[in-house]
Amino acid sequence: MNANCHVAPIQKDVSVEDQNAAQMVILAVWGLGCENCANRVRNSLLRLDGVVSADVGLAHGLALVDYVPSKTNLNDILLAVAAAGNDGHHHYRAEIVQ
Repeated sequence: MNANCHVAPIQKDVSVEDQNAAQMVILAVWGLGCENCANRVRNSLLRLDGVVSADVGLAHGLALVDYVPSKTNLNDILLAVAAAGNDGHHHYRAEIVQ
């Protein structure tokens, strides 16, 4: 793990309505090299309007994402994973696990 690569996990306040309307999707995520990568992807997902929670597991390369379908869609969620690597050093991609 690179000391210059530290990523602090963000927190997100979510309404009860959004929590109740949320659905879960499981993503396979590629490009995770360390816990900071997992935090980087998690933070990118949480910044997306409509994502209620995101748990990105480094060990198995899976992300569990709770989202509100009326506020975001699966394509935007996949794009948020890819956008987490917008620094030119990290490259992430995800696919929906059926």
